[in-house]
Amino acid sequence: MVRESSSRIGLLLVVLTAVGWGSNWPMLKILLGELPPMMARGTAGVAAGFMLAGLALAWRQPIAVPRVKWPRLVLSSALNVTAWMGFATIGLVWLHASEAAILAYTAPIWTAIFAWPVLGERPGWRRAAALVMALFGVGILFGGGGLALGLEKAPGMGFLLLAGMLFGLGTVLNKRLPLALPPMTVAAWQVGLGCAPLLLIGLFVEPQPWAQLSGLGWFFLVWMAVVPLGLAYLTWFEALKRVPATVAAIGTMLAPLVGVVGAALFLGEPFGARELLAVILIMGGVALAMRR
Repeated sequence: MVRESSSRIGLLLVVLTAVGWGSNWPMLKILLGELPPMMARGTAGVAAGFMLAGLALAWRQPIAVPRVKWPRLVLSSALNVTAWMGFATIGLVWLHASEAAILAYTAPIWTAIFAWPVLGERPGWRRAAALVMALFGVGILFGGGGLALGLEKAPGMGFLLLAGMLFGLGTVLNKRLPLALPPMTVAAWQVGLGCAPLLLIGLFVEPQPWAQLSGLGWFFLVWMAVVPLGLAYLTWFEALKRVPATVAAIGTMLAPLVGVVGAALFLGEPFGARELLAVILIMGGVALAMRR
C-alpha cells in the first residue's frame, strides 16, 4: 500500500515536471530574441541553484555534500543538465527548432535501452507501445513544416542525439545510483553545477545585451530560473525515486505538448487538427505508460 502511494506521488511529480519544463518553451522563444542561448540558460540555471540552496538552508536541510559523493554528483550534473542543455543548444546552429525537438525527445528511447541492462526494466509491450505512440505524437507535433535532414545538418543531428542519449543515461544512473541526499540539495547542486559551464561559455563567447533586456525579458528569465530549472528539476529528481526510469522519461514527453498549447494560447500560434492528433497520441502514450 505504501509503495502504491509512493508510485502515485511519483507519477504526479512526473506530470508536474513536464508542465514546468513545457511552460518554458513559449517564454524561451521570446527571451532568446533578447539574450543569447547559453547566457540565458546559464544565468537562469545558476540562479536556480542558489535559490534551491537557499530554500534548503531555510528548511534546515543539509547543503554540504560528502567528499565521496562528489564524483557521482559531477557526473550526474554533466549528464542531466550540462549535456542536455548545452548539446541541444549547439545543435540549433544546424537545425530548425522543430527538427531539434524531435531528435531531443528521443531521450525516452535511450532511457528504455539503458534501463534494461542497468536496472532490469524489461520493456514490455505496454511501455513499448506507449513509447511509440508518444514519439509519433511528438513527430506529428513538430513535423508539420516538413523535415529535411540532409548531410549538411549531420553535425546538428549528432549533437541532438547525443543530448538525448546522455540525458537517458543520466536518468538511469540517477535511478541506479541515487545520491542519498535531500531532494532539494540534489537539485540545487545538479542544476547549479550543470549550468555553470553554460554561463561561462556565454560570458566569454556570446554578446552581453543586459542593458537592452526588457521588463518582459526579465520576467521570463526569472520564470525560467524558478519554475523549469528550479522547481521542475526538484520534482524530476524526486520522481525518479518513486517510478521506473522508462515511465518517468515517457512522462516528460508531455513537456512539448504543454509548450505548444501554451504557444497557441499566449503567442497566437496555430492549433488545428494536426496538433489535436498529436495531443491524443502523446496523452494516450503517457497514460498507457503510467498504468499499473
